[in-house]
Amino acid sequence: MKGRLVIAAAAVGALAVAGCSSSSSSSSSSASSGASAATKSCVASVGFEGPITGPVAPLGTEQLHFAQLAVSMDNAANNSKITLVQGDTQLNPAIATTVTQQFTSNPAIIAVVGPAGSQEVKAAGPLMTRAGLAFISGSATNVTLTQGAYPTFFRVVSKDSVQGPQDANYIVSTFHPKALMIVDDQEAYSTGLVSAMEPIFTAAGIKVDHESVSQKLTDFSSLVAKVTPSTTVVVLPWQVAANAQQFGRNLAQQHKTTVIFGTDGLFSPGTFTINGSYVSSFGPDITAIATDSALVQAAKAKFGAFGTFGPPVFAATHVVDEAISSVCKAGQTPSRANVLAAIKQTNEPTSILGQPISFDSHGDLVGGKFFLFKIDSTGKYNLIPSS
Repeated sequence: MKGRLVIAAAAVGALAVAGCSSSSSSSSSSASSGASAATKSCVASVGFEGPITGPVAPLGTEQLHFAQLAVSMDNAANNSKITLVQGDTQLNPAIATTVTQQFTSNPAIIAVVGPAGSQEVKAAGPLMTRAGLAFISGSATNVTLTQGAYPTFFRVVSKDSVQGPQDANYIVSTFHPKALMIVDDQEAYSTGLVSAMEPIFTAAGIKVDHESVSQKLTDFSSLVAKVTPSTTVVVLPWQVAANAQQFGRNLAQQHKTTVIFGTDGLFSPGTFTINGSYVSSFGPDITAIATDSALVQAAKAKFGAFGTFGPPVFAATHVVDEAISSVCKAGQTPSRANVLAAIKQTNEPTSILGQPISFDSHGDLVGGKFFLFKIDSTGKYNLIPSS
């Protein structure tokens, strides 16, 4: 499947169930049937779940913008009329559950883009499964999400069983630390990454201080006090970039120069800007992908600067849009069942992410990988070429 993009929708209300409707009259002879088929437009509603407000609102807003862009472009390319129904989850599983209940009970919504966080997917997964509703995340990376509990779940990014070992091995081979600290934030995303990374550090003979803090903590002075002179790296597999920024400030206040290494949840230019820190990301810097130049210009003109959280959501939305379009082109009315089936058959030879998109039998992206960036003194994220 190939395709283009979107614009945000307001509400769906009591609109009829998604389907293909003709813009021409079916009045006369069979000679008009070809023209009628040619002018059919595909009508559907797609839910969007993301943290539009709350502690990571800049990332959730970026995701929404790219979903909107995908819908707009795909509608233009496919003569479709897909609307995006916004659901603000605030990166909170309880709120994500409420949004998902609204979406699953609305028959007009035939697929969902999101949620953003792994903990939200775990909360929404049972409801999506019971409703037979396909949902595709552009940022949820926890390994357990695709182990069978949520058969209608897909993701266009790689998973933590790739990110965790990749990051851990980079830390071991680059920094050669004798001791390090790794701190989870008590959420599924974070604890899953720690589980993937810690055994590699231990096997390398590194002394590991595993700490745990709440996402709601905003002063890390007592935690920083535990960073010893021999602790040369602190690994933060966190989701709230502002917390990592404060952690970095607390390090400086205590005159400690240990290197911060963050995972994809901390990729937030403008928020996490500690000089010399490292951040991995599930998405590439698409501004460096030549084939994305026109799309990059369009996104910047409409929404301003962006990072790596938006483009994967564009890719996820595009997969949904193309699945809906393929159903309509086959002469069927889009439904949750046939759109889910079409998503499973996704086989895009290229994408905004600079790689093909197809899914394995578990809903994982085939050939997914992570990217590594280093933050300089200006706060810029510089891609580290893969070896």
